[in-house]
This record gives sequence, C-alpha cells and structure tokens, in this order.
Amino acid sequence: MSTTLQIAEVAQRSGFTPATLRYYEDIGLLTPRGRSDAGYRLYDESSLERLRFIARAKHLGCSLDEIGDLASAWDGGRCGTVQERLLATVESKVADAHLQIAELTTLAADLQRAAAMLSTEPVDGPCDETCACTTDDPTPTRTETSVPLVAEADVHRRDGAGDVPIACTLGSGEMAARLDEWSALLADRQDVLRGVVARRGLDGGLRLEFGPHTDVAEIARLAAAEQGCCRFFDFALVIDGRGIALEVRAPAGAQTVLTALFGAAER
Repeated sequence: MSTTLQIAEVAQRSGFTPATLRYYEDIGLLTPRGRSDAGYRLYDESSLERLRFIARAKHLGCSLDEIGDLASAWDGGRCGTVQERLLATVESKVADAHLQIAELTTLAADLQRAAAMLSTEPVDGPCDETCACTTDDPTPTRTETSVPLVAEADVHRRDGAGDVPIACTLGSGEMAARLDEWSALLADRQDVLRGVVARRGLDGGLRLEFGPHTDVAEIARLAAAEQGCCRFFDFALVIDGRGIALEVRAPAGAQTVLTALFGAAER
C-alpha cells in the first residue's frame, strides 16, 4: 500500500508552495491521487517524482507549455521517450541562448562605440549632424575603431608580435551581418553531409567538424574575414582523413565571445 501525503508534506519535500501545487493541478501538470474523507488532496511518491522532473525542466528554462508536453511523455512511463523530448527541447534552448549572447555582444559593441564617441569634445553650439548625439560617426572621415567585447577588467592579451586586444573593428551593422553569415554556415543540419556535425573542445578553443559537402571556400573566407576584424581569434582549417574541420582558439578572456559565435563543445 502506497503512502499518501497531504499537500503541506508535498510542498515541504518538493520545494513548491501549496499555491503552486494547486496551480499545477488547475493546468493539468499535477493530479492528486485522491481526496481524504475531509476533502484534502492526497499525493504519493510518484507525485514527488513528477515534481522533481518538473523542477528539473524549470531549471533548464522550459516554459509551462513545454513542461506540459514533456509531462505527457512522462505519463507514458518510458524514460527513453522523455529523455529524447527533453534533449530536443534543451538543444533548441542552447541555440536560442547562443543567439541571445551574440545579439548582446553586438549591442555591447554598439554601446561601447557610442560611449567612446560621446566622450569626445562636443561641438561648439547646438547639436547638429556632426555631433556624437545624433550620429554613429561624427567625424568627417571614418577611422577604424576597435570596440572591446568584454569588460576592461577581463581583457587579456596574448603574447606574440604585439598585444592583441579582445576587440572587434566592425560597426554594429557589419557585425550583425557577419553573425548572420556564421549562423548560416554553422547551423546544425539534418543532412549530415553539410554543416556542423560535431563540436569538440580543444585547449583554449573549439574544433568544428563539418560534413564532407560543406563549402570549404566559404569556411576559409569567413575565417579570414573574422580574423581581420577580431585578431584575438586563431583559426586553422584542417582537411585530413577525419574530414573537414575549423579549429578556433582564443585567449581566456574571450572564451565567452568564442562560445557565443561558434557554440559550445559537446559533452
């Protein structure tokens, strides 16, 4: 005979409040096993297992709608089905997170460029088309500017021919276009002959492995263009018995930028 638990006990053991448990009942995520003679909700150990799964999905950023879909697989009683659906959901969230990081990186670069321009000497008189308040480039002739991609305290430079700052020389519009190009090239494909088929960790970087029909010239073009504006990256295009790969390395202070642009290594 299974042990029955009242809502206060379930709340204490699960970490969810009684109000949350009642709400989960209202939306169909959790169903009491019955009612006591006095009308109190009764749960059992399987209810706690279900709540542990719900808590795990919430921790991974799943919405209640997504958790509801996952819970339907949970009801089937097959771990393989649940794990498969959860993996697909998490992989989608990984891609979304990388996109958000890339977008925030672009925004940070744009803001830092604006801050640099706004710190210059203002025009003598009212704001006009030449001042930093109304334009991205108040100077008559645009000069290349390196925009830091990480906080100043986190900037590390690598040894070599000279100091290389963790900075990008592209404008915000150019940076967005470049991110789109990388996204198109690096998108995981259902067709294993094209696009990224694996991401493997390297010391200080990442190895991107491509399907055999991926455009090698496009990989080389983008890598060369990226190294031109972000000189802290080191690229190596490798074609050997294992196939086609792009190895990307960056200093410790730029690992977040590397992950935002190229993704994270598979575990």
